[in-house]
Amino acid sequence: MKASKIPFRTLREAPSEAIIASHQLMMRADFIRKLGNGLYTYMPIGLKAYRKVESIIKDELNKSGAMEFKPTVIVPGDIWKESGRWETMGPQMLKAKNRGEQDMVVSPTAEEAYTAICRAGLTSYKQLPINMYQINTKYRDEIRPRYGVMRGREFNMMDGYTLNANDESLDESYQGYAKAYHKIFKRLGLKVIPVKADTGAMGGSGSEEFMVESPIGDDTLILCPKCGYAANVEKASCKADVPTDDNGKEQVKTDLPVEEVATPNVFSIEDMEKFFNTTSKRFIKALIYRVINSTLDLTGTKGSENLKRVQEDGFEFYPVSYVCVLIRGDLDVNEAKLAGLLKASEVVLADDEEVLAISGAPHGFVGPLNVNCPIVQDLSVNNMHDSFAGAGKEGFHIKHVECTRDYTAWKNADVRTVKAGNKCCCPDCDGEYYTTKGNELGHIFKLGKKYTESMGVTYLDENGKAAVPTMGCYGIGVDRVLASIIECYHDDKGVIWPMSVAPFQVVIVPIKYDGVMKEISDSLYEKFTQAGIEVLLDDRNERPGVKFNDADLMGFPVRITVGEKNLPNLEIKIRSESEPMLVSQEEVFAKVCDYVKTEMDKLNQN
Repeated sequence: MKASKIPFRTLREAPSEAIIASHQLMMRADFIRKLGNGLYTYMPIGLKAYRKVESIIKDELNKSGAMEFKPTVIVPGDIWKESGRWETMGPQMLKAKNRGEQDMVVSPTAEEAYTAICRAGLTSYKQLPINMYQINTKYRDEIRPRYGVMRGREFNMMDGYTLNANDESLDESYQGYAKAYHKIFKRLGLKVIPVKADTGAMGGSGSEEFMVESPIGDDTLILCPKCGYAANVEKASCKADVPTDDNGKEQVKTDLPVEEVATPNVFSIEDMEKFFNTTSKRFIKALIYRVINSTLDLTGTKGSENLKRVQEDGFEFYPVSYVCVLIRGDLDVNEAKLAGLLKASEVVLADDEEVLAISGAPHGFVGPLNVNCPIVQDLSVNNMHDSFAGAGKEGFHIKHVECTRDYTAWKNADVRTVKAGNKCCCPDCDGEYYTTKGNELGHIFKLGKKYTESMGVTYLDENGKAAVPTMGCYGIGVDRVLASIIECYHDDKGVIWPMSVAPFQVVIVPIKYDGVMKEISDSLYEKFTQAGIEVLLDDRNERPGVKFNDADLMGFPVRITVGEKNLPNLEIKIRSESEPMLVSQEEVFAKVCDYVKTEMDKLNQN
């Protein structure tokens, strides 16, 4: 390809809205252009790099046994109603009506589409497992799209799906995708960290995220340096730690009865520490949560007698319910864990009026003894003794609280947020966690029968009886991967592409595209093209400095400069190295071909 044929224009400065390196460099190098808020167009050179990422993903998935398919981007709303996500997916889902007044969806994800498609052709166990993937456009109406293609409204995803006869088959498919992911990211030059993750709106029994460390990452990773345990903060667990008294000793049970203490102007844990002159590990913190769309049965639980339970599309749920979460005073509630425990689409802290109505006291004085809703108790409270808590009355707290003696919890579960310094949860490990930021590039889910049951998918098993298949889902954000590569590989001059993703592996820059420099440049261009090396010839009538700056900005791995002053030698500049080298004209072709092959081999090694 010759540069004069490509409609690009590079920028000296990035637009002011671009605040991370990948967004800045993709805009400056004209890899993308903004069409609207969160909407970006890939320009020819950027698209070449994007297609390479896409090609590597397809290649490894094809090798793993997955087959490509392509559902539509616009799908009927009816299948989302079948799955139960028509209402629970939230405002990020773009809905529309066609001229026949039929509800339609611009796909934010494709579980429903895949399930409906496979349902139409599935009859026998002999057809299972069914393993298909797509790379397709998605749309999610993000409240605040940012970071360019890293978090846009329209984006491109690889979605893989499997239908399996049983959990053993699902696990085999799950592990197959995990192995393919490791190979994909290796070939792309990315070092990923697989972490245990929350299933979120996808549902299901288990999931794993493939993260890359990044200072601008949206996710907090909890990592153990000793055993390699890794989890998203939304999912991470830790060993139980012993709550201590004022002397740093393990708390001991008390026989003293609960005693009410007047505590005017004492609202926070910090206020309580000062007032009672004790440690926050002796306080039971009580928080009232509003729970949205919980499918748990609350029959018989305190305060739930008049809650409305509705049935819709085969699902029974409470549109709104409430729980009181008890947790040790020095810890924080993990709302993702809490939502998962309650099988809810969302949990949010109740507002002041709700808190007062349910607990009989304003925030800061809520306690476990007379709260009028089910109590969810974090495991950290189970071994607390002689504790302090809110009295359920404004201006008062209570002391000498014993959890099993003075109140009964509805559920005891791990709902704490794990932090750096907590002990690793693995049985034989005594490591302490550290945290880092990360970007999610891929995710694999064991969805189980969430979609197949709700959407009525059945087949005849070996005994001729109707059975419901189980399901897996596997995704990679293609745009996000491309941006993450740039985040990992750049300097102050521009991108430094890994050889496997570079839009062009070699750029030839004649100081002047004329005379003997033109002849040598054209000859090299033909030789590289015939050898299968992706080469760009910068034949533009521009100053050498402009060409050099553009080559550095766009990140081409090898630059060959053809200048009359150095003939019969040519200058080779490796983008990742600081100094160029002079090589005889006869040796340039072989030397560059060898370098390209060596770099590709490094990335392709298993």
